[in-house]
Amino acid sequence: MERCVPGSASGNSLADCASRYARSASQVQSDGMTHGHGQAEILELDAEVLREQTAGIVSWLPVEQEPREIVDLAAGTGAGTFALLERFPAAQVTAVDASAAHLEQLRAKGGGVRTVVADLDDEVWPELGTPELVWASASMHHLADPDAALRKVRALLAPDGLFAVVEVAGQPRFLPGDAVEEQLHAAADRLHADQLPHRGADWGPMLRKAGFTVAAEVTIDVEIEGSRTPGVGRYALGVLSRLRHSPAVAELSAEDLTALDQLLDTAHPHSLLRRTDLVLHTQRRVWAAHREN
Repeated sequence: MERCVPGSASGNSLADCASRYARSASQVQSDGMTHGHGQAEILELDAEVLREQTAGIVSWLPVEQEPREIVDLAAGTGAGTFALLERFPAAQVTAVDASAAHLEQLRAKGGGVRTVVADLDDEVWPELGTPELVWASASMHHLADPDAALRKVRALLAPDGLFAVVEVAGQPRFLPGDAVEEQLHAAADRLHADQLPHRGADWGPMLRKAGFTVAAEVTIDVEIEGSRTPGVGRYALGVLSRLRHSPAVAELSAEDLTALDQLLDTAHPHSLLRRTDLVLHTQRRVWAAHREN
């Protein structure tokens, strides 16, 4: 792949490079050369590696009475869905996602979960019942109009129902002081600043504006050693593989790209899967908010 360098000397803007690399990534995916790390696989790895943390968040929720109905917004392949079912086994859970394929994978896991294909950016949402608990994990910052979505959630909830918003602070890190990983994340963050302006936002004020009372909030710093959790290496490979085919690589030098490709090459001595020093660092921030009557 020819490298696109932003700057006056090359005549390329960052947007030009982003567009070029986005087209290239699309071509790679259409040729079936994504190294097997599609969105569904990343979601499954996230669920596997962070299962304990997700269960801890669900247990932390200030729920006074067990909910009869729960809605999981942007459920993906079900990481949050099944954590909720484990704590509230008698509840009817509805999983909502824009991807029919993700929901099909979720249904295959059993549990009697109702699934609904819907885009949360649509003006009108489908009928989702009157849940006592709505869960949205790592999804609200993707919405074009999160304020409108918050109002829809409030209208959806039962009186005094609880809305749990779980958000992440950027991409997970894996390598100890690795310059290539840090530069790649920095480039991705600069691109996301325009594309995802609500990523890393404080959702408390937005929840209050939409008619919620924030009952509790917590920040969870996660550190998981790869030597004790085998899935960390595969998770790192998945996350960095997706970034390798993103516009962010436009800002990396040829030397950095070579180093990154060595990390992603499972047959190379420097492969992520061969390293013993991987540590997953990530952060979860959670808001639990009641609907104001």
